[in-house]
Amino acid sequence: MCNIINIKRKETMNQNTPLESFINYKADTGMQCGNYQIDIPELKEGEQYRFHFDMSVCVGCHCCEVACNEQNNNPADIKWRRVGEMEAGEFPQVSQLFNSMSCNHCIDPECLKGCPTNSYIKFENGIVYHDDDVCIGCQYCTWNCPYEVPVFNQDRGIVTKCHMCHEKLENGQTPACVQACPAGAIEIEVVNKEEWIKNGMASQGVAPHLPDISITKPTTRYTLPKFQGDVKPADEHILKPAHKELPLVFMTVLTQVSVGGFLALFLGQILTLFGGNLASANIWLAIFVFLPAAIGLPLSALHLGRPFLAITAMKNIKTSWLSREALALGVYALGLNFVILGYLFGLGDFLMTLLQAAVLVTGIYGIYAQSMIYRVKARPSWDKKSTTYRFFGVFYVGFLLLAFILLGSDSDKSVMVILSVTLMLGMYQLFLIYDEMIFYKYLDSEHKNYYQLNRTKTLLEENFGKFKNIRLFSLGIFALVLPLFAILFIASDSFGVASFLLGVSVLGALVSELLGRYLFFVTVVPLGLAGNFFAGNQR
Repeated sequence: MCNIINIKRKETMNQNTPLESFINYKADTGMQCGNYQIDIPELKEGEQYRFHFDMSVCVGCHCCEVACNEQNNNPADIKWRRVGEMEAGEFPQVSQLFNSMSCNHCIDPECLKGCPTNSYIKFENGIVYHDDDVCIGCQYCTWNCPYEVPVFNQDRGIVTKCHMCHEKLENGQTPACVQACPAGAIEIEVVNKEEWIKNGMASQGVAPHLPDISITKPTTRYTLPKFQGDVKPADEHILKPAHKELPLVFMTVLTQVSVGGFLALFLGQILTLFGGNLASANIWLAIFVFLPAAIGLPLSALHLGRPFLAITAMKNIKTSWLSREALALGVYALGLNFVILGYLFGLGDFLMTLLQAAVLVTGIYGIYAQSMIYRVKARPSWDKKSTTYRFFGVFYVGFLLLAFILLGSDSDKSVMVILSVTLMLGMYQLFLIYDEMIFYKYLDSEHKNYYQLNRTKTLLEENFGKFKNIRLFSLGIFALVLPLFAILFIASDSFGVASFLLGVSVLGALVSELLGRYLFFVTVVPLGLAGNFFAGNQR
């Protein structure tokens, strides 16, 4: 089958590119019936291109995958179009279903909104296009897209995705996947976006085990076969941990420790300003609080495919939480340098308090933005308020760090105050972890994301059960028991023992939080294409 689309359009492609003329659709079946021509009207206002997939005729041959890779010169582990396999019914009444899916060229694409470098462009004709030249390989879009369409290309250090073979459309041809399908299961159509959202999407835009259409408003139209019984992904017996993301494990925890320590320093500055009989904040405290952020922030660049372009992550402040986090924590780190200089040159207490307040606000907002990066609908185990609460809960480690440093300066009263707050924060963090365990223990099977959350539960309890128990036990020891004993030894003037206990607490609590963040990453189970055996380099 040879499908040809002739398009007259402007040469320049950008977000405001119009489709100027009309489309003639010609099909030559290669049979004796001859040729026929169907006129498809030009794109009018409010219309765009979309894929139509007929699941009732797909035979699961994967020709579309191969053609897509050949057309776009992608290696075998990079798949812009993927075929998912599902099964329905019970023997002998069994149905086998296939879903060939590439980019859905959504009306409200999450990849576009989340990208920190504005690498995504939605053309007027509906194609969601990825600009490879400005991509930094942060892979945030691979988390945001509920269909896991964007794919990270390790060799190029960037994310790539389907663009509906726009270069073929310009030359009067259909996309490679359409041409290669021997069953004619894939087509290009024109759709009115407003009518689709109101009348078509809920009935024709859904297929078994696909994510909630309200997340991105996908445009792909499905023709489904008749089948009986529950539909199950053919790969449901395969469960693998997600990527470790070690640079992000260290970066997130260390920046949270830094902001927590700076909060403790600021509270001490406030008490001193109002006549509190506590040790005053000083340059050494500021330096020690700055160190975790100074180590953590550069580590985040190791997560990028193109780390030398890390500064461009601040381009999309308008819609990207990653851009907001990068800017806020960058300003926070710069502000800490000014705080250190303020102590060095003897800036007055009042001005120092104002400066510290401004720096603290940016730091707290940075951690909030950091948590919102992970609260995406495409990853159900992350998309909870508890994610934000736990990120702020790490602040207790910063308080512990400041208490340990202060203990060597004979500021026992200040240490007692800080440790009292530390105990409350540690109990809060322990409660959050326990609440998370209860959530999974009594997970409701009616939950809309039960499939993914139940698989996360399996990873936590079976694959990483020992790590989960170590995390919970160590949190109780290092956040509560040892700091409590340190308070008792300080009260009895046994500063050497107290100092040892606090040193162990700081290191142990840091390791505990790193372990918790590691579990956070490896146990996430994203939404996506069911039965996606050959996902390749999907993250």
